[in-house]
Amino acid sequence: MGTEMLIAGGAGLVAVVILIAGIVSIRSERQEQIEERLERYTTEYSSTALAGREDDPEAAEAEVSLLTQRLDSALAERNFAKKWRVQLARADLKLTVAEYFSLHIISGLGVFLVSWFIIFGNPIAGAAAGIAGLFIPRFYVARKQGQRLKAFENQLPDTIGLWVNALRSGYSVLQAMEAIAREAPEPTSTEFRRVVQEVQLGVPMDAALEHLLNRMPSEDMDLVNTAVNIQREVGGNLAEILEAIAHTIRERIKLKGEIRVLTSQGRITGWLISLLPIILTVFLMIVSPGYMGGLVENRMCGWPMLGIGLGLIGTGAAIIQKIVSIDY
Repeated sequence: MGTEMLIAGGAGLVAVVILIAGIVSIRSERQEQIEERLERYTTEYSSTALAGREDDPEAAEAEVSLLTQRLDSALAERNFAKKWRVQLARADLKLTVAEYFSLHIISGLGVFLVSWFIIFGNPIAGAAAGIAGLFIPRFYVARKQGQRLKAFENQLPDTIGLWVNALRSGYSVLQAMEAIAREAPEPTSTEFRRVVQEVQLGVPMDAALEHLLNRMPSEDMDLVNTAVNIQREVGGNLAEILEAIAHTIRERIKLKGEIRVLTSQGRITGWLISLLPIILTVFLMIVSPGYMGGLVENRMCGWPMLGIGLGLIGTGAAIIQKIVSIDY
């Protein structure tokens, strides 16, 4: 009897073990099936989503815009980013700091690849050209900024004349600025339109004019701002004051032109002396790489010579520009 009970208990235990093993096996098989289905569905969804993003340019543009905003927010509080923002505003370029930063990277990398594979065939020379390529966006922004400032200063006497005529016709200061924004050429119209829009949005007149001066750092415009602010505080005939300022600015522009004519030979000579060695070196590296290769490849002697040469060229150019730069 005891033996039969032991056999029955053992058989029951074996049956329980087999049942548990079967349940575990079934669960594992179901788990594998579920994982396979999830993986298949995920793959299909991902490929469909990617295909949809490729077919939808607006979604791709939104992702790029989001990435640009994140990069712009990361660079917003840096000192160089604040300077860049002011420079872009002065150049009237509709670029964010992140886009301007990306232009530096793209420009440097593009010049490096072109110099290495097409022009020089030397990675060291390509790297040097790539470093120089990083400054191409800055040169463009500086040139654009200088062109706008020069055009604004040349248009300022006519702008003040239009302002005076508007004031004598019975217009207020803000209405006269609106007339300037409509009638004046670029960039004067754009800058005064911004001033009018800021005042209409609730910005004080002196603050709006100060913003204009920050975008256009002109001594003549600073004189105009001072006259307008004083007239708003103490009163007076603003038309006569602006007319006298316009006459002074015309005389200063005439004097600037005479000085530029007298110093043009010195400035051209400085640029020619500074750029001629660099142009000649690049020309010889293209025409005869073996002749100039030792100077570039020799790190012990060639690189110090190149560094000293560039330093002397830069020093000479700075001295010449200082000599021909006359304060007026």
